[in-house]
Amino acid sequence: MSSKDWLKSIKDAKKTAIIQNGCRKVHYLFETNKEMVEEYHVDTGVIIRRIWREKGKLGQDAGWIVEIGDPEPKFRGTVDINGIQESVTAPSISRRMTKSSLEWRIRNLSYPKDVYSVTAEEDETITVRTSNKKYFKKIVVPDLQRIGLKPKQENISFSHRFDTLIISYKKPALLLEVEKEILDQVIQLKTRNEDVQCPTS
Repeated sequence: MSSKDWLKSIKDAKKTAIIQNGCRKVHYLFETNKEMVEEYHVDTGVIIRRIWREKGKLGQDAGWIVEIGDPEPKFRGTVDINGIQESVTAPSISRRMTKSSLEWRIRNLSYPKDVYSVTAEEDETITVRTSNKKYFKKIVVPDLQRIGLKPKQENISFSHRFDTLIISYKKPALLLEVEKEILDQVIQLKTRNEDVQCPTS
C-alpha cells in the first residue's frame, strides 16, 4: 500500500466522531467492512489508542484487535481451552505514540541493556534479540507498511529500565505528513461533545 492509497481509504471511509473524556474518538467503517476506532488527545492531537475489527471468513465477529494502547485486560485465574494459563510474569508488549516517535514497551524483561539488540530487518519488521537467546520478537510496524515504507536502522533507539525494554522509532517525514493530513480531516468532522476530563496516558 502507498501513502496515497491509505489516505484515500481514510477519506472514503464512513466516519463518526465524539469528544469524550478529553479524547476525540473517531469510528471508521471502510469499504472492506473493516472497522477502526482511533482516540486522539484533544490538546496534543496524538493518538492514544487505535483498535481494529473485521469479520471472519464465515462472517462471524472476530473481536477488536489493539494496535496502539494497552492490550485488553486478561482476567487472572482464567484458563484457556487447552487448560494452560498465561503467566503474569511472561514478557508482554504494548504500543504508544508520541508526536515524533512510534514506541513499544516490552515488560517483564529483566536482562541488562547490553544483552539486547534491536534491528530493522529486510522482512519489514523490527526484531528484538538477546545475546543469551532468552528472548526473540519480530515487531510488525503497520504505520510504515500502510504508507509503503520499510523500517530503517538509523531511526531506532532503545532503553531499558524497571524490567521494561522501551523501543523508539523516529517518525519519517512522510509518516508525519500523512498523520497531519488525517488529523486535519478528523478535526473537520462533525463531532458530538460529551466531554469530561481526559485521563493522561
